[in-house]
Amino acid sequence: MTTIRLTAAQAMIRWLSVQMTEGGDPFFAGCWGIFGHGNVAGLGEALYASRDTFQTFRGHNEQTMAHAAIAFAKQSGRQRAMMVTSSIGPGATNMVTAAALAHVNRLPVLYVPGDIFASRGPDPVLQQTEVFNDGTVSANDCFRPVSRYFDRLMRPEHLLTALPRTMRTLTDPADCGPVTLAFCQDVQAEAFDYPADFFEPKIWARKRPRPDDGEYAEALAAIKAAKRPVIVAGGGVHYSDAAAALADFATAHGIPVVETQAGKSALAWDHPMNLGPVGVTGAASANDACAQADVVIGIGTRFQDFTTGSWGLFNGSATLIGINVNAYDSAKHGALPLQADARIALDMLHADLGSWSAQTETGQAKAAWFAAVDPLTDAPADGNALPTDMQVVGAVQRSATEHTVIMSAAGTMPGELHKLWKATRPMSYHMEYGFSCMGYEIAGAMGIKMAQPDRDVICMIGDGSYMMANSELATAAMMGIKITLVLTDNRGFGCINRLQRGTGGAEFNNLLDSSYGGAASNIDFAAHAASMGAASVHVANIAELETALTRAKDADGPFVIVIDTDPHASTDPGGTWWEVAVPQVSDRTSVNQARTAYEAALKERHLT
Repeated sequence: MTTIRLTAAQAMIRWLSVQMTEGGDPFFAGCWGIFGHGNVAGLGEALYASRDTFQTFRGHNEQTMAHAAIAFAKQSGRQRAMMVTSSIGPGATNMVTAAALAHVNRLPVLYVPGDIFASRGPDPVLQQTEVFNDGTVSANDCFRPVSRYFDRLMRPEHLLTALPRTMRTLTDPADCGPVTLAFCQDVQAEAFDYPADFFEPKIWARKRPRPDDGEYAEALAAIKAAKRPVIVAGGGVHYSDAAAALADFATAHGIPVVETQAGKSALAWDHPMNLGPVGVTGAASANDACAQADVVIGIGTRFQDFTTGSWGLFNGSATLIGINVNAYDSAKHGALPLQADARIALDMLHADLGSWSAQTETGQAKAAWFAAVDPLTDAPADGNALPTDMQVVGAVQRSATEHTVIMSAAGTMPGELHKLWKATRPMSYHMEYGFSCMGYEIAGAMGIKMAQPDRDVICMIGDGSYMMANSELATAAMMGIKITLVLTDNRGFGCINRLQRGTGGAEFNNLLDSSYGGAASNIDFAAHAASMGAASVHVANIAELETALTRAKDADGPFVIVIDTDPHASTDPGGTWWEVAVPQVSDRTSVNQARTAYEAALKERHLT
């Protein structure tokens, strides 16, 4: 047997570099890394040696560089991914939040944090956490509940089994999610005689599981018996590349489609069968159809509470069908499970339904919805009035082209964009709303642009998220990554402030002016962005915003537009109930009134 003598770190990078997609691209588009003790000597040297074939990108924060990798994978339709490496200790635990984000959203990313010495000779090393009753545990065990596959590499030959298991997880549509390989720092530097054929290139073809005959027959019969069916399109439609199949299926069989945050843009906003966004941040047209439906066909959706209105949106007697590659998701809430690839399932159902059609009319409901919300996005008649977030969305929409990808993650914008944004093509709407992680936005915008350099990436971010994680703006400037940030400054956490007040609470600790100290907010975000190398401008109104958006198209790197907005306004039309528990006991009348309304809502939805 021919062997190649390599360190374990060198062997890892060499093996990862020859894993290929069926389209001929390397599965791994490189590695994001922040070096420290625990990875600089072993993995750092291996990455340097492979820098021409396996590119390394430097981040400023371990969490946000991992967010960039996650966004890259999401915008790549889960067909490509990135590796992320850190030192041991805080460098590693900084990435746990990002691992949870990838886990919730079922997105592939490879985490390789440095770990303790396998030899245990120098224990305890710098930054090592010690568990007094278990010598096998390190800080990296925090990754276990947020990893689809976890392994600790304590011998060089562990790579021979761990790496193939890693790729199986990252490429399995049902099990897809983050992988953590905790790499003991002494093992990274140890040499081993690896079989030469271990490094032969391997193509990982996309898997498209077909449905079980029994499950399929039951789902088909339920659809044929439906009088008022509706389709809930989730992110799985995108990952299956099933947008065209969904359009054909819905059109041919007269079944309206509603879209989750992850599923939005599966159909163009003006497609005749698209009734718009569903759920708590949904359109009245979509939610009314769901409330009246006798069969609800979920396609590639987790049925998150924002989608289901905390399971109060759908008719209690409706039949739920879960089309999903993941058995766990397909059977949620007593659904008839149809575990299968979305495109395969749609094509099969399309053929077997033949000429059957529900013949649902969608035009009037859609027209009424847009008549209600379109005026909210118009520029204000008073050019000096403090603009709303809806008016900001309108300005960005008017500047968008067919190449635009709009993205966000947390705060006010996810709700407003879900309701108001008019997506024109698949994958033009990128929302991280599974974990809704503040700080994803800037790094995520970078990852999108790296995945699709020809797209015009616009990041909608609030001042709260910007303050939480802005360091990768400097990375974008350093790398010359062209993204546009529209930063809405409502001087605090405006979205949660509205939720706080809506549940009877006092305005407290969300807006900066009502926080401890109470000093008026006076942060110059444009100057801050400029200090990190971005082109930036603070605009006074919507007209100036539109001018700045035109300027941004010609920028070579990141362009930041800051605009002050009203923290209290939001889109009233649409939406549905969302369960937020209200205290049973309070000395405040507003809280007691909110509790009474909460109990009534539970009773109305038969959730008590």
